[in-house]
Amino acid sequence: MRVSDFADQFRRDPDDGAPDLVTIDGTDRFLLDEAPHVHGDAVRQPGEVAVVDDRAGVLTLGLITLHGASDVRVVQDSLVGVRALQAAAGTFGLRGFRHAETAEQAFRDVRLVLLRLSKSNDRLDELARAVARWAAPDVVLLCGGVTKHMTLSQNDVLRRYFGEVTPSRGRGKSRLLVAQDPLRAAAVRADTTNPWPRAVHVDELGMTLVAHGGVFAGTSLDQGTRVLLDVADQAVPTARTVVDLGCGNGVIATAIARRRPRVRVVATDVSSIAVASTRATAAANGVADRVAVVRSDAGDELDEGAAQLVLCNPPFHEGTTVSTDAAEAMFRNAATILQSGGELWCVWNSHLRYRPLLERSVGPTRQVVRTAKFTVTASRRS
Repeated sequence: MRVSDFADQFRRDPDDGAPDLVTIDGTDRFLLDEAPHVHGDAVRQPGEVAVVDDRAGVLTLGLITLHGASDVRVVQDSLVGVRALQAAAGTFGLRGFRHAETAEQAFRDVRLVLLRLSKSNDRLDELARAVARWAAPDVVLLCGGVTKHMTLSQNDVLRRYFGEVTPSRGRGKSRLLVAQDPLRAAAVRADTTNPWPRAVHVDELGMTLVAHGGVFAGTSLDQGTRVLLDVADQAVPTARTVVDLGCGNGVIATAIARRRPRVRVVATDVSSIAVASTRATAAANGVADRVAVVRSDAGDELDEGAAQLVLCNPPFHEGTTVSTDAAEAMFRNAATILQSGGELWCVWNSHLRYRPLLERSVGPTRQVVRTAKFTVTASRRS
């Protein structure tokens, strides 16, 4: 079967007006086409292939359907990707994959890894290091991305842990990087001297921030978050439960737990590495017992009327694309999470003009503070 034929199988009939069940782009096609050529033997053996950050499950299901792979190990940071893969597999009756819980489970003795490149070199460093440390000596790490978003620094990251890194010719708008000859000793040494997750003490907060590679803001204090934290003590001082919606490195959840020792804090994020980072940050600052961390998509798994205060610094990028979809979903779900009379305190880049959206999604909205770049608003749930 050709990749194009495979893609057609995973789309609903356009006449029914429903969106595509699975999207596939040029990078996915390139990776699937090249996988059997760079390491066909691994593809044919159960449990010897891993897929990382498969956006909609198409790489995983493509390996199974097109190339006969089985027991594919899957690492997906986004819960959206996890759900998309499960939905597609269930709809079409496909099996043959498993989600890995740890880096060792994901990469121990694998011989081929397919990876969608993100814009974060730290994410690539953590993943490439883990592959080099745990995978088989003949492993091939096949990385794919959109050419205009790829940089030479990605090659440099891979060369820290692999003896041979070869860029492909471009195909359409995509390009591949092929990494071979894992430098296991270098990976082990890096894990000892500069381990993931990273931990940095931030003097202005009096807190230690812990972050895995690729988490928003890493171990630094984002400027927008700083503005929100500067006024957060004013936010619903009687709140008993506070939600940090889109918790990232956990700085907001942890700071609130430290400042308000009697509140219960619930932190949530769609990203597994954000969830892990928040748990680590809370533990590093002695509040792990009062910060519950939940993986959900824009808070969609939190109970209705669960909190009196929601704090949010929403993203306005999805990968390399400017998008307000995540923020809009967060605002809608915040309205559900809040009790009547509760408030959403949100910080946003002033040029985004979120106030009308907040008024519609949550309720009456007032400006708390405005700086040269950021605006903090409080929206009251009626």
